[in-house]
Amino acid sequence: MREMTYVQALNEALHQAMSEDPSVFMIGENIRGGMRPEAAGLDEAFAPERVLDMPISEAAFTGFANGAALAGMRPVVEFQVASLMFPAFDQIVNQAAKLPLMLGGQAHIPITFFLMGAGAGGGRAGQHSDNPYTFLVHAGIKTVVPATPADAKGLMLAAIFEDDPVAVVVNANLLGTTGDVSAGGERAPLAKGAVRRAGTDVSVCAVGALVPAALDAAERLAEDGIDVEVWDPRSLLPFDKEGLAASVAKTGRLVIADDSARTCGFAAEVAGLVAERCFDSLRGPIKRVTRADVTVPYSTPIEHAMLPAADELETAVRALAA
Repeated sequence: MREMTYVQALNEALHQAMSEDPSVFMIGENIRGGMRPEAAGLDEAFAPERVLDMPISEAAFTGFANGAALAGMRPVVEFQVASLMFPAFDQIVNQAAKLPLMLGGQAHIPITFFLMGAGAGGGRAGQHSDNPYTFLVHAGIKTVVPATPADAKGLMLAAIFEDDPVAVVVNANLLGTTGDVSAGGERAPLAKGAVRRAGTDVSVCAVGALVPAALDAAERLAEDGIDVEVWDPRSLLPFDKEGLAASVAKTGRLVIADDSARTCGFAAEVAGLVAERCFDSLRGPIKRVTRADVTVPYSTPIEHAMLPAADELETAVRALAA
């Protein structure tokens, strides 16, 4: 194992996938010439045929990638800000997600939608602060949200070599975090959550960048004798229902930390799932810590107030444990 940053782990996954399989190629904006750290060195190793800078038309180059996937290639389509997937929503939702079924299994679309820069923070404002994984899950796109450098690499490799469309949602606030990463080409499972911290009193299901916040809150709560289990789904679709159910069965209490909107957000789906499957295990109400149902503002104090935070998570856990 070696320690590396999250973005270095993504870069290594791309290098390894493209070295392993000549059908893998990458397209996006500003990915040539070292402008994007996740794509560093790819143009020297694989350009011009397999690392392609695209014009500013997400709809056009996503449609191009769908066609290439139908023809047997494995494109990685980078949206350098997650919100930029919206101009390509027809190509993602109405084409990539549906065509394999509409074609009766005669063709696959092994395409990776690589959503960089997801999440809010630092005053990036409305059009650069989305966490659009709920839209993707609703559309039936397999969706992973890595929280660690090791998962960034392992889930990226799994996505690239999956025969269905997969979205890899990368939170901007995680890019500089560090952790141990294997030098090999191991692929993380697409439907297996992970217990990041074992506990007995309250389960916290935390998505993406909220995993570190949940771990920090758990350490503070431990000082007061509250033992928190932090469970990271890693994959939102498919979702590890059994893994979460096992955690809830152990603690009897659940807080969901999710950086998407409260109404129809991913936390709402998890809460509904647990209420249906784990009702007999629950010893208290399910609590959600989410974004507010508003557009992310430019003002950083207001932005901070509408985003889920570690202190809000801590308050929710204390209320359940009381």
